Formats: sequence, C-alpha cells, structure tokens
Amino acid sequence: MSDKVCVGAIAGAFGVRGEVRLKSFTAVPEDIASYTPLETEDGKHSYTVRITRQIKNGLAARLSGVTNKDAADALRGTQLFVPRDRLPTLPDDEFYHADLIGLTVSDTGGTPLGKVMAVHNNGADDLLELSAPGQKQTVLLPFTKAVVPTVDLSQGRIVAEPPDGLFS
Repeated sequence: MSDKVCVGAIAGAFGVRGEVRLKSFTAVPEDIASYTPLETEDGKHSYTVRITRQIKNGLAARLSGVTNKDAADALRGTQLFVPRDRLPTLPDDEFYHADLIGLTVSDTGGTPLGKVMAVHNNGADDLLELSAPGQKQTVLLPFTKAVVPTVDLSQGRIVAEPPDGLFS
C-alpha cells in the first residue's frame, strides 16, 4: 500500500477566472476539500482546495495559487493526493480502491483468475476490472460479498466465486 492515496484529479479550467473542474474520488465528492492541502504525486506542488459549486461531472473549485484560466488549464490531468494517515480508518468490510488495484484474484479452489487493473462504480455496486490469463479483454467482476467473500490486503490477494460463464 502506498503512503499516498489519489483523492481527485483536475479536468481543466472552469471559466476564465482560475477555477478548475475537479473530479473527486471520495465517497462524498465535496469531502475532498476537507483533506487539504492536496499534493501532486511527486509532492512538488501542494494546493488548498475550496469547492465553489457542483457542476456536471464534477465540482468547480479554487486552488491556492491558481488565479487564471491558463494556470488552470496547465493543470489538466493532474492527480491530487493526500497522505494515507489523514484519511479515515475504514470498517473491516470496506476498502480504498487504491488498495485493491494490483491484487491477485483467484477462485475458491486457488485457480488464478487475474489481477485487479481498476475499480469502477456503476452506481449500484463496484466492479473489479481484471486482466485475466487467456482472455483477450478484461473481465468485470462484481465486487459484492457474495462474489468476493475474501479480500486479504496483507497477503495481496482476493478470493472470488465468479458467476458461471464469466471466465469462459
């Protein structure tokens, strides 16, 4: 597990006065501002964040030191991180998506099913996107207690009972 967790990304400028279009990866999108200052992955830049309003597909926000459209546009694609120790501790059955990426997945008999490439939220349940051996395309595995009974972060593995036909 990394000592930093990505909590958002800048999608570009919003307007002409230095606001940015911000994508939040927190459970409650506006909570991203409560973790400030946020920093770039390399730690070279740090920003305080003030949410100004909700917009389509994200939030409009002001970042410290960003005062015009050109500066906001220059940050497009920048991911924003927070030290893990500033995030709340999760209950035993909840996980940060960043901690699931890279874990190996096997079925209950120990047969390897793949490796977690990404975690997607479709509005109902999360889906684990797996790169599976012998598959040309990635496989989307429902991330529910019934399908994924075991997540062992300390061992870097997930045990799953995939629905019939998913890995055919």
